[in-house]
Amino acid sequence: MARIRCDFFSEALGMGTSMTVLLPDRGGDGIGMAGAAGDGEPPVLYLLHGLTDDDTVWTRRTSIERYAAPLGLAVVMPQVQRSFYCDEAHGNRYWTFLSEELPQVCRSLFRLSHRREDTFVAGLSMGGYGAIKWALRHPDRFAAAASLSGALDATRRRHHPTRPLDPAVWHTVWGDGPIPADDDPIGLLERAADDLPALYLACGTEDFLYEDTVRFVETARRRDLPVTVDLGPGDHDWPYWDARIQDVLAWLPLRRP
Repeated sequence: MARIRCDFFSEALGMGTSMTVLLPDRGGDGIGMAGAAGDGEPPVLYLLHGLTDDDTVWTRRTSIERYAAPLGLAVVMPQVQRSFYCDEAHGNRYWTFLSEELPQVCRSLFRLSHRREDTFVAGLSMGGYGAIKWALRHPDRFAAAASLSGALDATRRRHHPTRPLDPAVWHTVWGDGPIPADDDPIGLLERAADDLPALYLACGTEDFLYEDTVRFVETARRRDLPVTVDLGPGDHDWPYWDARIQDVLAWLPLRRP
């Protein structure tokens, strides 16, 4: 695969930003690698980082390039700082950047499919929140969405008795009031229509965000919405996410090359 660190100017943010992109290529596979670049535009996975990370973290702490290569899958990893993938109350327009500008920039720079059946989103922790929110707000764009250890119950997380969200982060992202309805994944799920992307939820039972995933799953089941659920041993750490992202890639409804 080709690995590209792309620095570009964002109109939505009014400043330069970065993304890391993995692209199937037609070069030799290399020793120990298997590639699968097809003739057409490759499917794409938008893969989102967590609160303390950036766009390079998935390639530094997992083998996402090796996992994606035999699938013929492009992977786009944007950088959004500590924004919770939101248009911040006291900051920048990261939701607009993610949901509107980023796909357009990617299609203008790279050869990627724009069909719903070829488009997927996943993320960990804050990125799990962002992935599910993006899929629920724009279900027509995605065939599947996955959350790994997602911060999915942001309203409860604000005043959690043992692990509350940093008040400074909340103030920057949402100001001093409650979370807006369109930024609440559980509320979005309660109001969602039936024609949703396929949803995958994974969280370790030792993870401090375990309750968030359980509440989301309970809401989905109460509404009879289908979800794939993986709740088992694991903590909020990279060994868990490295294993689960392999499960996500195996689960995606990909057109195999």
